Amino acid sequence: MKGSGFIEIDVHGMNRFQAKTYIDSVLKKAKSDVYRIDIVHGYRSGSSLKEMVRKEYRSHPKVKRMELGLNDGVTTLVLRDLF
Repeated sequence: MKGSGFIEIDVHGMNRFQAKTYIDSVLKKAKSDVYRIDIVHGYRSGSSLKEMVRKEYRSHPKVKRMELGLNDGVTTLVLRDLF
């Protein structure tokens, strides 16, 4: 979604190392117009990726805060507030 201000990435089927490498590269490449990244990690086939995302990125320097929605298979990394 170019120019929309948010990015959605899907790490289903990846192991923890692959997912972390991919998320790190997305965070590194995120331009200043990106204010959030939705990470679709799933939850039905185990919580390993969900736990890794929520632990590793809670205190990442680019992440202002983490938001958890109604869908337990998605974690949102907020990089900056809109207002």
